[in-house]
Amino acid sequence: MKKSVDEALAREFGLTSEEYARVVAIMGRTPSLTELGVFSVMWSEHCSYKSSRKWLKTLPTTAPWVIHGPGENAGVVDIGEGYAAIFKMESHNHPSFIEPYQGAATGVGGILRDVFTMGARPVANLNALRFGSPETPRTRQIIDGVVRGIGGYGNCVGVPTVGGEINFHPAYDGNPLVNAMTVGIARKDRIFLSAAAGIGNPVVYVGSRTGRDGIHGATMSSAEFDEHALAKRPTVQVGDPFIEKLLIEACLELMATDAIVAIQDMGAAGLTSSSVEMAGKGGVGIELDLDAVPQREPGMTAYEMMLSESQERMLMVLKPDRTEIARKIFEKWELDFAIIGHLTDTGHIVVKHKGQVEADIPLDPLAEQAPIYDRPAATPVVPGPVEDIHAPLSLDAMLLKLIGSPDLASRAWVWNQYDSTVGGQTVRRPGAADAAIVKIEDTSLGLALTTDCTPRYCQADPKTGGAQAVAEAWRNITATGARPLAVTDNLNFGNPEKPEIMGQFVAAIEGMGEACRVLDFPVVSGNVSLYNETRQPDGSTRAILPTPAIGALGVLEDVTKAVGLGMAEASDLVLVGETKGELGQSIWLREILGREEGAPPSVDLATEKRNGDFVRNAILDGTVRACHDIADGGILVAVAEMVMASRVGCELESPTSGIRPEAFWFGEDQARYLVCVKDGAAFCADAQKNGVPARILGRSGGSDLILPSGVTISAARLTTAHDAFFPTLMAR
Repeated sequence: MKKSVDEALAREFGLTSEEYARVVAIMGRTPSLTELGVFSVMWSEHCSYKSSRKWLKTLPTTAPWVIHGPGENAGVVDIGEGYAAIFKMESHNHPSFIEPYQGAATGVGGILRDVFTMGARPVANLNALRFGSPETPRTRQIIDGVVRGIGGYGNCVGVPTVGGEINFHPAYDGNPLVNAMTVGIARKDRIFLSAAAGIGNPVVYVGSRTGRDGIHGATMSSAEFDEHALAKRPTVQVGDPFIEKLLIEACLELMATDAIVAIQDMGAAGLTSSSVEMAGKGGVGIELDLDAVPQREPGMTAYEMMLSESQERMLMVLKPDRTEIARKIFEKWELDFAIIGHLTDTGHIVVKHKGQVEADIPLDPLAEQAPIYDRPAATPVVPGPVEDIHAPLSLDAMLLKLIGSPDLASRAWVWNQYDSTVGGQTVRRPGAADAAIVKIEDTSLGLALTTDCTPRYCQADPKTGGAQAVAEAWRNITATGARPLAVTDNLNFGNPEKPEIMGQFVAAIEGMGEACRVLDFPVVSGNVSLYNETRQPDGSTRAILPTPAIGALGVLEDVTKAVGLGMAEASDLVLVGETKGELGQSIWLREILGREEGAPPSVDLATEKRNGDFVRNAILDGTVRACHDIADGGILVAVAEMVMASRVGCELESPTSGIRPEAFWFGEDQARYLVCVKDGAAFCADAQKNGVPARILGRSGGSDLILPSGVTISAARLTTAHDAFFPTLMAR
C-alpha cells in the first residue's frame, strides 16, 4: 500500500512538524515520498549535526601540519617525507545493539571507505567499545558479536587492528558503543576530495549492488531505543569484507590515473547523502537515472534505492574521456560499474526512475535551511571531593582485585581475535605500549595511534572529563616518544533535547577545546552520536554515560626510537609528575569500596604539556628505556602492567609522601608517567632543572613485584589474575 505523504508520515521519518513545514515551504508543494525520504535523512541528527553544529565550530581545527580539517570524509595531516596520514572515527552504536556482528562489521567497513575514498591506503584500525554490565546475558552476546564482527571484517580486508579500549558500565546495558577508527597513508600531493565539478561530467556508481538493507539507518541512528529495538534489524546493513578489499584496490588503481574529479563513499543515507554532498560542495546540480543503478533485489523503488545503506559502494564524478579506463579497472576487479547520471547547472538534485521524476530538490535550501538548534543546556553540577576513605584490604589484595576487574583486566581475549600484524608494519602490538606503533613502509616514519576516554569522569564533571580524554590521548602518544599531531573524535551522548544532556555535551566540548588548544592538538575529523538512550519498561529512559571518545595520532620521525611499556631490566623506575592522591571517581573507589562518587582528578593542561614534553625529549635522546602513563588504577596498577608486559620484576620503595597508602598507590592524578632509566638520580636532577617533579620509585630486576612492605607478588600470579576476566565471562 502506497503511503500518503503528510505531517504524520514525516514524523514517522523523524522530522518534527516544524521541519516538515519547512520542507513544504522549500518545495512549494507537498513533497513526493522519495523527496521526503531525502529530507528526512539529510536533516537527521546523524547527517546534519543539527544539535551539535554550533558547538563543534568552537573546536580548534587548524595547525601548520593540518592539510584538511573537518568537512571532508576524513582529516588529513602532514607527517613528513611527502606523506599524509588520513584518519577518522565513527560510531555504529545502534546497529551494534540490534545485530552485533553486522553492526560492528559494517562500522569497520564504513570508516575504511571514509579513508580510502581520499586516496589513502588503510594501514591501521582501532576501536573504542563500551558495554553494559558483564552480569547481563545480553552483554555477553553483544561482546561476542561485536568482537567477531570487528575481527571478521578487519582481518578479511587485510588491515591490522592495532589498538583500542573497552569499558563496562550498566548505563550501556541497552545501548553499547562501537566507535571505529581507521588510519591511512597517501602522498600528500595525491589527496582526493568530494566536491563535484564539471557540468556534464558523468556520475558513476561502483562496488556492490544496491539492496534493501539499511533503509532509514541514518534516522534509526538518530532515535532513542525502546523494547522493540530488536525489530529494527532491517535497518542494519550487511557487509562483505572481500568486496571491500576489491573496492580498495580498484579505487587506488584508478586514483593512480587522472580520471577522478570527485569521489565519495556511500555511507549513512547511501546514494542520497553521497550525491547531495558531492553536488552541494561543488555548487552544481546532479541528475540521477535510477534505472542504471545496479540492483540485487527486484522491484526496488526510487525511495528504496535512494535510502538504502547497502555496503561497499562508492560514487564518483569522472572525466568523460576517462570513463572507459575506469570501467575496465572495475571490471578487472569484478565490481559493478555504472554511469547513473551527470552533473548539471540547475543547482537541483533530480532523480528519475522508469521515466518518472521521483525527486527534484533545490540543493542550496536542502543544505542551507537544514535545521540548526541551539538547545537549552543545563550547567552540570560537579560533585565535591570524596570523603570517608578507608582501605579495607591489604595493598597486594587490592592490586590483584583491581587488575582482574572488568575495566582493567587483560584484553588479550579480544585482541587475539584481531589480526594486528597483517601488512607487516606493526611495530608495537596491543598491550606492548601506551599507543600502537605502525611503521610507514619504505620510510623511517612511524605513527603512534590511540583511543581514549574515561566516561565516569565525564559523568561527574563533563568539562574536566572532556579535557582529560584529550590529555590522556596526548599522554599515551607522548609515552611512546611520538609527537602528537591531531585528534578525531566520536562524541557519544544521550538525548540532546534534555537540557541536562545538552549541558553535558556543551561542557565536554568546552573541556576538549581547551585541551586541544593548550596541547596544540587540533580536531581534524569526527562524528557525533546522540540519542544514545534506552527506554525502560516503566516508560523512563536511561542515557549512556557521556562518552567523548578521542582517537589520536602522532608521528615518530625515526620509528626505531619508539619505546614500549614493558619494565626494562636493571633500571631505576622513576615517577614523573606530582601525586596528591586523587581518589574521586577512581577505579579503586568503585571496585574496592563499591562507590561511584566525588569529583574526578583535576586536569592542569600546562602541567600536562610541560611534563609530557620533558618525557618525550628524554625518550628521543635515548635516556628513557620504557615508559607508561599513569591512568586508571593509579601508580601501582601501572607498575603491575609494566611487570606483566615484560615479566621483569620491580622492587618498590616506601614512599615518603604524607599521603595515605591507598591514595598514593591508587589515586588517579593526571600528568604522570613511569619511566625506566639507567641513572634515576641524574634523570631526577634534569627533571628538576626543567620544573618537572620526579622521584625514584624503585629498581627493576628479577621476575617479582616486591611491595614496600616486603610482600612479593610474582609476575605469573599478576598475569593469572589479570587474564581471567574475559575467558571466564565468555565461557558462561
